[in-house]
Amino acid sequence: MGGVTRLAVLGAGKLGEALLSGLLRAGRTPDEVVVVVRRPERAKQLEERYGVRAVPVAEAAAAEVLLITVKPQDIDTLVTELAPHVTPESLVVSLAAGIPTAYFAKRLAAGVPVVRVMTNTPVLVDEAMSAISAGSYAQERHLALTEALLEPVGKVVRVPESQQDAVTALSGSGPAYFYYLVEAMIDAGILLGIPRTVAADLLVQTALGAAVMLRDAGEHPVKLREAVTSPGGTTINAIRELENHRVRAALLDAIEAARDRSAELGRLHE
Repeated sequence: MGGVTRLAVLGAGKLGEALLSGLLRAGRTPDEVVVVVRRPERAKQLEERYGVRAVPVAEAAAAEVLLITVKPQDIDTLVTELAPHVTPESLVVSLAAGIPTAYFAKRLAAGVPVVRVMTNTPVLVDEAMSAISAGSYAQERHLALTEALLEPVGKVVRVPESQQDAVTALSGSGPAYFYYLVEAMIDAGILLGIPRTVAADLLVQTALGAAVMLRDAGEHPVKLREAVTSPGGTTINAIRELENHRVRAALLDAIEAARDRSAELGRLHE
């Protein structure tokens, strides 16, 4: 494998660098990987930090896998430059939010396999949730290869592309909902007289512990909640207030709104 360009990361911002770092930790060697970035100072930074080479788009297009991690507003420029050079021997893995595989099918040569990915910011700590969908020309081996690339930085599931807007609303935007909730709970702790740093420690560890239990206990969230909710106790009084303020309904409305916005953004790039 040494000396062969197996992987190109196109657009090495925070997401691209996180993936690059994870891939190298998972056993890829720097001579297998190239990056494409706009700014020379950023290229130098990545070369020095990871030992990879920064190359032009035309050279990167020869890689076996092209990981596209640019922002949606930059996708047109990149794909226009990329299109004349990509062949069906390469796999295009797009992490550009909201960009449908049909977008690439219209602009790249016939037969180029594309896999669409929605991931989230915990990729930075190797705890991402990534959902992948096959484009028209992508086969089982392309999905399996994408899974192998993403598993070092988190969990991967396969979904039909028609569900990607809903995935974006749930797990793509999802970390922000939890941060928002924890922020509000920290404020509540301060209101109750607990110093901010102590409240943050209490809630971050509580969130972590609850997440691990959700993942490992094999129980429905309702059962886990009921285990904390004693008759006539403190928790049931808190839950009553959450229901009185329609927190559950607000979450449903919020996630539906995020889904609708994702679909709207996707239509701009059909």
